[in-house]
Amino acid sequence: MQKSKKQFLYISLAVLIGFSIFFLSALVLNTRQSALLAIIAFLVTLWTNEALPLAIVSLLPIVLFPAFSIINTKLTTVNYANPIIYLFFGGFLLAIAVEKTNLHLHVANKLLNFFPATPRGMIFSLAITSGLLSSILSNTTTTLLLIPIAILLTDNVKLKMRFALAIAYGASIGGILTPIGTPPNLILLGIMQVHNMELIPFFQWMMMVAPLCIVMLISVGLLLSYGVNDIQIQRNVENNILDISQKKVMYLILGLIFLLFVNAPIKPYWNGLGMSESGILLSFGLVLFMPPFSILNWDDDGKKVPYAIMFLFGAGFSIAKAFSQTGLADEVASYLLSMTQLSPLLLLLSVAVLITFTTEITSNTALISIMLPVIYSVAQQSGINTTLFMMVATLCASYAFMLPIATPPNAIAMSSGAVSVKNMMKYGIVLNLLGIFFIVFIAEYFWKNIL
Repeated sequence: MQKSKKQFLYISLAVLIGFSIFFLSALVLNTRQSALLAIIAFLVTLWTNEALPLAIVSLLPIVLFPAFSIINTKLTTVNYANPIIYLFFGGFLLAIAVEKTNLHLHVANKLLNFFPATPRGMIFSLAITSGLLSSILSNTTTTLLLIPIAILLTDNVKLKMRFALAIAYGASIGGILTPIGTPPNLILLGIMQVHNMELIPFFQWMMMVAPLCIVMLISVGLLLSYGVNDIQIQRNVENNILDISQKKVMYLILGLIFLLFVNAPIKPYWNGLGMSESGILLSFGLVLFMPPFSILNWDDDGKKVPYAIMFLFGAGFSIAKAFSQTGLADEVASYLLSMTQLSPLLLLLSVAVLITFTTEITSNTALISIMLPVIYSVAQQSGINTTLFMMVATLCASYAFMLPIATPPNAIAMSSGAVSVKNMMKYGIVLNLLGIFFIVFIAEYFWKNIL
């Protein structure tokens, strides 16, 4: 009875917040756009206070978006079958196989032998490893590969949460290190090409962005390791000889990593194989059910797939679609155009804040596709460094640390069961603000002299 009463109060709070956002936004937006913002506020509140199961909240857009004439049922539900969801599905199957065969125990031992076997040492090592891998692989793939190892390094719930966040945040940070690390980077280069702007060479990009990645990874390590020095990590002293099933999974994962590396384009040096990453990961996941592997059994292991997280991705993609369909994304863009009278530094800061917090509730790829042409126009009208402003906006689109719908690594960390939305928001808001500060500072005092 007490639980039901508490649940009712939390749902009522979400409804109240939704109505408040609707009436406030109605002062500057049309009814359809205001309704979208109200529903987003309602969903985020429910995800945060956990009044309803994650899967139930994530399916609500299918009901609410058509009911409030935001987008129809077909346009909403198609997002729950987005190709990237099948990439996650394949990754989840690999993660289940790693746990089922206890391969993670051997990998954990290697990590503990190589890095300091302390909470801080592990947090830094996981964040750095994730960051480096995601500079070449997609941050989604990197997180899927590392999360199973991270959460099984310890039985301590507090450490599990911090290890999972270290990988998710490290993947988002590392994705900006190279032009191929994340889709917004490639979109930037494409738009620069359209406007006949001088492209940023591959290695110059890395030299410019490396200091930002370093200070952000240090920030993640220090923030997540605060207050855990008294917790011990126990080494597993089992036999280090791999059995047949562990070898099968290990060779499969090594083959997957190799294929992903050769599939990734490094222009102008290598065009990649052109294969779909979603197709690659799903194929490797499905192979686990087939001879000669036969590691997974659907009747038992199929139940372990975190379908709630797949619904969460669908909700995130639906929100992104609704943003563009209702014209709300264009409203955000026009807001930027009205700010051209600000000083270059204030305008740079405004762009960083706007992109960083908007990308929390919409796809960074969709957002940056809409915003970069607008930022180009704003920069041209203001007579300021166009490349600089577009670069800052692009990097900020990848720095979404607060919500699980903001970026796939965040959602995958949630799928581990070790991270709550409250914890993600608590650490994420700090990293969002630090990211804005570091990007603007480095852009103003270092990149300005290069670009």
